[in-house]
Amino acid sequence: MLVVRCKDCNTELISTSKTQVCSCSNMMTIRGDSVTAVDFSRVVMINSLKNREKNNVLSNQDLEYQEARRSRRVKKLNFEVR
Repeated sequence: MLVVRCKDCNTELISTSKTQVCSCSNMMTIRGDSVTAVDFSRVVMINSLKNREKNNVLSNQDLEYQEARRSRRVKKLNFEVR
């Protein structure tokens, strides 16, 4: 749930599935997860989506393996050119 406030008209808008617009010249609009405005310096984000969970495809064990693999050295092979 997003909560934003317009500094010009002091209108607080809460995100829903419907579009909400403040009535001042800044035209702050909120719908779902997106916020638009003419000038974002006149918009204050009061509450945002902090608790989003990331979809980790790799398990913790897989991530550790990838980190260990990253630190491996590349063995250089010397070939004779004939």
